Amino acid sequence: MKGQKEQPLLTLFTTPKPFDREHIALIQRNAIRSWLALGPEVEVLLIGDEKGVAEVAREFNIQHVPEVTRGVHGTPLIPSLFEQARRHGRAPFFAYVNADIVLTSSLLTALRVVASQMPFFLLVGQRWDLDVREPLAFEQGWEARLRAWVSREGVLHSRAGLDFFVFPRDLFVEIPPLVVGRAGWDNWMIYHAREQGWPVVDVSSEVLVVHQNHDYAHLQIAAGERPYWHEGAQYNITIAGGLHRMYTLWEASHELCEERVRRRRASLGALIHRVELALQGRGFPHRGWRRIALRRLRRLRFALERWEAARRRPPE
Repeated sequence: MKGQKEQPLLTLFTTPKPFDREHIALIQRNAIRSWLALGPEVEVLLIGDEKGVAEVAREFNIQHVPEVTRGVHGTPLIPSLFEQARRHGRAPFFAYVNADIVLTSSLLTALRVVASQMPFFLLVGQRWDLDVREPLAFEQGWEARLRAWVSREGVLHSRAGLDFFVFPRDLFVEIPPLVVGRAGWDNWMIYHAREQGWPVVDVSSEVLVVHQNHDYAHLQIAAGERPYWHEGAQYNITIAGGLHRMYTLWEASHELCEERVRRRRASLGALIHRVELALQGRGFPHRGWRRIALRRLRRLRFALERWEAARRRPPE
């Protein structure tokens, strides 16, 4: 019908931080512009009423959904974000993406390949960390220039970093009241998918995803304190059912390799992390042999991940 918008392939939704800090505003605008650069197959939803979000939505002519249910600390609840995306999004596939993440067209390519081979899935992957201090230019050839920059200066993040989730819109309808922006909710996503029997597909080797480095002042944590010690993270872990459900990319069931989805092969890192989860149970042990074993296993896994990161190159 004339005047009717063509249905997009992917509804990409996020809840940005306030745009009142210069660097946060810069990297979030970079991220949003990268999503729009993917073309008409992607529609973007900005959810929440943080300072500056409405103005940015108007500037880029994208949909803004200010209403979102918040938890006791004022942080948006994951089930409310997903419900709003389902209510306002038009695409058959959804993607929740953190608002500091630059995406490339390789994500759409991976989505098409995976969707052609299985009806249900959760698509995830590792990110590359990069110091970005200036507006990105999305002119012809920008992806190649970004890839070269990442190859020179980027650092592959560990498999614990989860910044984007792509899935058919009918999945993740029932979600516990987890809060966004705090550790734990992202781990639950992989745990829940595995429990439901949905393939969790790691696309790290085929998809370039860039995280623009920033401080964590919004968490208001003390110097040296880890994000998992934050009150919001502890809440998420409790709601999710305990530390033994904190799945990461080590728990992915499948991987995308050269346009083929295949079962993930057994690996030392996955075995180590499985033992870690079992030893942790519902909480990290404060004393005894379990604590000693966990510390040694983590040191071994971290060394393995550093070795892997040193040998990886950004996807072409």
